[in-house]
Amino acid sequence: MVEHSTNHEWLELRREEALEPDLPICDPHHHLWDWRDVATQSKYELDEILEDLSGGHNIVSTVFIECGAKFKQDGPEAYRCVGETEYVNDIVKQAISAGHCATNIAAGIIGTVDLRIGDEAADVLDAQIEAGNGRFRGIRLGALWHEMPNVRNHRINPPQHMLLHDDFRSGFKHLASRNMSFEVWCCHPQITDATDLARAFPDTIIILNHFGGPLGIGPYEGKMDEVFEDWKGMIGELASCPNVVVKLGGLNMDINGYGWENRDLPPSSDEHSQATRRYFEHAIEIFGVDRCMFESNFPVDKFSISYTTVWNSAKKVSKGYSVSERAALFHDTATRVYRL
Repeated sequence: MVEHSTNHEWLELRREEALEPDLPICDPHHHLWDWRDVATQSKYELDEILEDLSGGHNIVSTVFIECGAKFKQDGPEAYRCVGETEYVNDIVKQAISAGHCATNIAAGIIGTVDLRIGDEAADVLDAQIEAGNGRFRGIRLGALWHEMPNVRNHRINPPQHMLLHDDFRSGFKHLASRNMSFEVWCCHPQITDATDLARAFPDTIIILNHFGGPLGIGPYEGKMDEVFEDWKGMIGELASCPNVVVKLGGLNMDINGYGWENRDLPPSSDEHSQATRRYFEHAIEIFGVDRCMFESNFPVDKFSISYTTVWNSAKKVSKGYSVSERAALFHDTATRVYRL
């Protein structure tokens, strides 16, 4: 039985038909969890993701991104994260056994390892790779930190400049030899830390989540133009690092400050694409389509937009690009970077 989001009725007030339903899409950023009582969608497992995928877009594959789901409850602390990878593989098996083969769900798995444990992280990485059953592609250890109390730091409560710390980098150095990528989840004032990390480890693929998290609340409220200009300066430096790829999406959270969740109706794809277009277009301009990939960030972004609408918006933003450029943005970059 599908567990609907808490704002399901509101999202249903504006339903759109999927545009260009034949365009192949790899969704390179979604989560799965068994229970999260503070989330818009408290449960997001096979039934729930299949409901979102049924909206008419041609989602041919997806990549699962760690979210702290189903860690082991016993055993060495450093290895408990392997439980999440096992959990995702169980959902993959359910999908296959039930005949849900139109979408290769979690074709790639991004788990987590606390890299701050240093050289011991190498053994935990190996355990994750083994548990991944051929699907494990890299890790994320959330770096999001801000002094504002209404910005939720990542669940591990990282220190302010974690990406620069020696203990973090002592574990990070073990990724490249295993062909593992690293996902950076930060807010926009931290993008300079990501640039420093990318320059220090040019042989490791680094994937910036959600444009680097431009903030629109607290001291940034009502200053979207200023935030965009600050972001442009920092993201330009990051784009100079050839080992960095950027995910285009994830702008629908409360911290982004658009406030759609407070309206009588959810945003249409026209409204959404107009409001966010400059982030998409600038990132594509400086990174190029071969280092950009559209994402959903579901069910987190369900906070203010539906799955069908968010992909319609991406299709409208990208309408002026060539067939090959759009193929890269919607599918080819993701499948290449994640080796699907």
